Amino acid sequence: MPRDTPYLQVADALRARVQAGEWAVGDKLPSRARFAEEYGVGQSVAQRAMERLIIEGILEGRAGSGTYVRKARERRRMVRSRHREQRNGSPFRANMRDQGAAGVWECNSAARVPATEDIAERLAIEPGDLCVVTDYEFLADGQPVQLAKSWEPMAITGGTPVLLPEMGPKGKAGVVERMNSIGVHIVTALEVPRPARATREHANLLGISVGDLVTQLERTYYDNEGRPVETADIIVPDIRWEIAYEIDVDRSRF
Repeated sequence: MPRDTPYLQVADALRARVQAGEWAVGDKLPSRARFAEEYGVGQSVAQRAMERLIIEGILEGRAGSGTYVRKARERRRMVRSRHREQRNGSPFRANMRDQGAAGVWECNSAARVPATEDIAERLAIEPGDLCVVTDYEFLADGQPVQLAKSWEPMAITGGTPVLLPEMGPKGKAGVVERMNSIGVHIVTALEVPRPARATREHANLLGISVGDLVTQLERTYYDNEGRPVETADIIVPDIRWEIAYEIDVDRSRF
């Protein structure tokens, strides 16, 4: 039998009891020691089962307090589409507007940050080349939606009014519009989605639990010469948002 079968069996049993209403939203669950005794397993197995339900968003752990039944959250769809990139302003605002919410973000930048090896590879520059690094927090109606860390080569934006994304005449206008204002025309975006787990920093900023599933999007923008001009890691909490891609079909072929 697979080694993880016991913890999955316990997780299934606990999930069924929560869904049957044995514990209401906000109720504190018994200790892992009690569940271990009840199901005839070790405490580590009981703990792993409870962690599984935390990851699924059914339970939540509160530091120094215990494990509680979590309020169900609506999972909404975030559509990634080139059409939103073509609208005036930010594609994030356009996406949230489609959801009936007001999208805003806060950001903080640091200039003259040397590119790491992986970032240099993504931007087709040399490791150590200077970049502007910006940390973003995106919100909809005041609630956190996603995080992002962006890298832009200073060879492109240095000495221009859009060096810092949060300042200047195009402050908080979005990467595409900012770059366009200095004659850098972004025509392509490549996104690579990967599953990941929320770090403590992610959890604190997004209001989720450490270890929750998140989707990490590695996005890179390219200009009309095929040059990478910005790359970012975007973190979206899986418990709240599913990501969908809108793909155009060439109708001229039919």
